[in-house]
Amino acid sequence: MIKRILELSQDAAHLSVKNKQLRVHLYKKGDGNVLSFPCEDLGLVCIDHPGTTYTHGALNELVDNGVAIVICGSNHMPIGQMLPMSNNTEVVNRITLQINASKSTRKRLWQQLVRAKITAQAHNLESKSDRQRLLRMAADVRSGDPSNLEAQAARFYWSNFFETGQSFKRIAGARDPLNSMLNYGYAIIRAAVARALVIGGFYPAIGLHHKNRSNAFCLADDFMEPLRPMVDSTARRLILDGHDELNPTVKAGLLTLLTSPVRTLKNTGPLMVALHTVTASFKRCLEGEEKHLTLPVSMRR
Repeated sequence: MIKRILELSQDAAHLSVKNKQLRVHLYKKGDGNVLSFPCEDLGLVCIDHPGTTYTHGALNELVDNGVAIVICGSNHMPIGQMLPMSNNTEVVNRITLQINASKSTRKRLWQQLVRAKITAQAHNLESKSDRQRLLRMAADVRSGDPSNLEAQAARFYWSNFFETGQSFKRIAGARDPLNSMLNYGYAIIRAAVARALVIGGFYPAIGLHHKNRSNAFCLADDFMEPLRPMVDSTARRLILDGHDELNPTVKAGLLTLLTSPVRTLKNTGPLMVALHTVTASFKRCLEGEEKHLTLPVSMRR
């Protein structure tokens, strides 16, 4: 089932719940304007407007239905998220699999994630020679990426990101239009990946490659790497269409990434659904049933 994405940014609202329906009362519209959404139909709620309030019951019902709640700060960028505690009956076994994964397994899976990321970056470039260069780099990635080809590919990729020759420097946390769009899009994708991992019974702090002790979402950061180019291409299109700030229209465009079509093996469907296929594949790899992760490939070009 395709889950709905709800963003609250333009008007202050009060969130409550009645009969398992999320009720959104828009203050500006008056007492008669209340929107209603079945909680079970929602996948992610992004709360941006600082005047938004909510009842404990609303948060409880959303989380109980597996909804990821993303909170934005004063700069309108996501600064936190609330995820469901997994009710997966295999959660202890899944976490044990993560902890006991051999070094060689972790390095092999990281190799696959880096290869998928660089390959996706290659398809974002217009020049055939530039694409071929990145595809060669992807093929050369070894287990654990000891040569750090991920970083080498990133430098080349960003320097050739605009086919017009327009210069761009990727800086996390920068406030210029394109970096702001990328930061917002990455945060939304990260929340969706973390949600899928938790629902799948995994503990997002135990990563394959990312190991920052202050990062509670290392595993989500690992698995979102091949998805970053989807954000890149959408943000670039928004810039080329004349958008020069992270406004509600741009945010809505980036949020559509969660329902955009991707291909996993022979299946095609929205990204949020495909992420559950990814977590199932991850489990089989940790159990030794498979050697290769099933990763989504964007249908947008």
